[in-house]
Amino acid sequence: MIHGQPKTLRASEAILRPTSSGSHPVRSANPVIASDFHQPERRDFSGMVRFGAHIPLFGIGVPLAKTLELAGVWPRVMLEAFRRSAQDSCFADYQPTGHDVFACVGFKSGTTWLLQIAVQIAHLGQAEFDNIHSVVAWPDAAAPFRRRVIPLTNDSPARRAPTGLRIIKTHLEEQGVPYSSEARYLVMVRDPKDVVVSEYHFIRSLLLGPLMPSVRRWVQLSLAGDVPSGSWARHLASYWRVRNKPNVLFLTYEDLSADPVGVIRQIARFMNVGLDTAQLEAVVRAATFEQMRRLTDRFDPGRIVPWGRAHSMLRRGRPGGAGELLSPELRQLIDQHSRSELQRLECDFPYDLAYVKRQSVLPICGGH
Repeated sequence: MIHGQPKTLRASEAILRPTSSGSHPVRSANPVIASDFHQPERRDFSGMVRFGAHIPLFGIGVPLAKTLELAGVWPRVMLEAFRRSAQDSCFADYQPTGHDVFACVGFKSGTTWLLQIAVQIAHLGQAEFDNIHSVVAWPDAAAPFRRRVIPLTNDSPARRAPTGLRIIKTHLEEQGVPYSSEARYLVMVRDPKDVVVSEYHFIRSLLLGPLMPSVRRWVQLSLAGDVPSGSWARHLASYWRVRNKPNVLFLTYEDLSADPVGVIRQIARFMNVGLDTAQLEAVVRAATFEQMRRLTDRFDPGRIVPWGRAHSMLRRGRPGGAGELLSPELRQLIDQHSRSELQRLECDFPYDLAYVKRQSVLPICGGH
């Protein structure tokens, strides 16, 4: 399926496998504990700092934020700075290899779920880690997260995995991600209405707290592309253009939710990893919402600001819940804007089929 791929790797063949350079043999006798080779920063703020931060927060910050929101400025300026910091350096001159599996997912579109699935497949269902970013590089991480993530230059995940694969996370559009015919690119998109809701809860919990703008203002920012995710339509359209490349697998969050076992099988085949029945069951079990919520500390970023909460990356775990926050009017506005933007970008992604009629679009997604 991918030019120059090795044959499908089964567990019985994965006892010892050299990297492409012939060094650092990979052993799979025991599950890999990611904290053996990378410790992400998990610093928290003291109770005194957290308490003290609330005085200027409510005395100055909240009134100022409300005034700037009325002026149409807040929180655009802060979010633009956040987004720019995520693009600094990024991949630089990185050249992908056959060891790399990119998880190309829009912000709050099921990234953590896809990472868990891909990492578990790479480790034949036996991956253990203190935090997902101990084994997953994230080159476009914004400044508050950057020190908590294993650097792209650290290739220990590939050397430690029995399959020789490592996962690289990115929220960038396709043109910002380095391409190689030897690497693999997992793409996943999600209903923009659910994205807006998930992003709202995430930013409020982790970063802004009482400085969060109104829901209507947040929807306006989202449609303008002024939120951390940027433009939903541009991100989708950039990957939709390359969906038929043999090393690109285009998925939707909704299809994964409807048939997790079938889609996980599809991902494993795409990654060129042959899972036996027990290994497949282990991957599926590790990727259930219940199991990931039970181990939530392994996926959460920790506290970013003193007034923030340690946010769970796993809030609901199912699609179609935008009505909990958005009125019918706002949901319709998002549908109309998204449909219009895709047309403007000359993208023929079947929006109505996927996110109005809510039918599967996997049969038309490249045939992997």
